[in-house]
Amino acid sequence: KLMHHQLVEVRRFLQQDDFGPAMKNLDRVKAIQRQLIAAWETLLTMTPADYMTFRQALGSSSGFQSYGYRQIEFILGNKDPSTLKVHAHDPEVMEMLNAALTKPSLYDEVLHMLARQGFDVPQDLLERDYAQPYSGDPRVVKIWVQVFRDTEKHWELYALAEKLMDVECLFQRWRFDHATAVERVIGMQPGTGGSSGVGFLRKALELRFFHDLYDMRTELIYAGD
Repeated sequence: KLMHHQLVEVRRFLQQDDFGPAMKNLDRVKAIQRQLIAAWETLLTMTPADYMTFRQALGSSSGFQSYGYRQIEFILGNKDPSTLKVHAHDPEVMEMLNAALTKPSLYDEVLHMLARQGFDVPQDLLERDYAQPYSGDPRVVKIWVQVFRDTEKHWELYALAEKLMDVECLFQRWRFDHATAVERVIGMQPGTGGSSGVGFLRKALELRFFHDLYDMRTELIYAGD
């Protein structure tokens, strides 16, 4: 809940081109992520025998049912309308999540900010359907290459990009530890919510939020060669 609150604040500051507060709040998001990652150390002390003592009490409950987690995925850019089905019984939550789904993600606001900073961000990206995931665009990658080739001129954008990558990498560490903990406790059994369990969690490791920032690295290094 705190992490989502801070991400909403980051988005608000980006809308105002207010770099300082945006980056300060990203630092707080990273601190929260590190706490969440550290929590897996405690959960990893649970053995399969421990788990079996309360497994039946879980029934069909699952992390899929966490609308708070879904809000975080949506604001970071992993937009997937199919994930709303599990909340269909709760109109209030559905309204909240549909609103989150259709709002610009953090990176959508970065694109708008780049346009306000004078970069040639294609109009079709600025006016796109925000309920759909953004998987990167070579035209935007070229903008980030400009930024990283002249970090002194574009220092604030450069620093912002690296903080976003920090958030992405920490999220991936959390996902990896999640998959590791689940495999250690239940092996390759299906998850309580009907997912494929570890297989599903490993698949999530392929998800990315900030595609352009990854692709920029390949382009930058290749061009440098």
